[in-house]
Amino acid sequence: ACSGHMISFRVLLQVLWAQLLCGWVLGSELTFELPDNAKQCFYEDVIVGTKCTLEFQVVTGGHYDVDCRLEDPDGTTLYKEMKKQYDSFTFTAAKNGTFKFCFSNEFSTFTHKTVYFDFQVGDDPPLFPNENRVTALTQCESACVSIHEALKSVIDYQTHFRLREAQGRSRAEDLNTRVAFWSIGEAIILLVVSISQVVLLRSFFSDRKTTTTRVGS
Repeated sequence: ACSGHMISFRVLLQVLWAQLLCGWVLGSELTFELPDNAKQCFYEDVIVGTKCTLEFQVVTGGHYDVDCRLEDPDGTTLYKEMKKQYDSFTFTAAKNGTFKFCFSNEFSTFTHKTVYFDFQVGDDPPLFPNENRVTALTQCESACVSIHEALKSVIDYQTHFRLREAQGRSRAEDLNTRVAFWSIGEAIILLVVSISQVVLLRSFFSDRKTTTTRVGS
């Protein structure tokens, strides 16, 4: 029983280690600041026949939109979208080389953006070296594979929830700032109107000097 527990513990450690290395081995994931009138490009080396997925989302800034462009090693445009808030594009590399994808905020004159992207390259490596063998996996190995897939789904859900939370917080802070400025403006207008009314009413009841003219005979 002790040996079985040790094997299960080692397999679980292998699952967790593979889960930690998954994002590092298979592409890039990043959240970065994109200033106004700026363009930021990233590069990824891809082997021919590899399936890749580019997913991005504007987290904060302006109308939450950005230009995105993806090029193959020869400079051919594979994907191009203008002023998108979020999108996902999947392709299979037709050649070896460095693929380039850029995010542009050049159409914005004063608003900077926060952009998240996830560039996935290829499929996850098998959890076990002999996972593709002809014989069936053991019950423990099957359970570990299921846990591995569930952990990947949890990470994806957590990432999207964090992005939605950050976007919602940014909009709430922006709305709070607008409400604060509008309240200050209303207070100033109310003060000016009140002072004007007091001055106007005092002018109605102030004593006015009259001039009397006598006509002599």
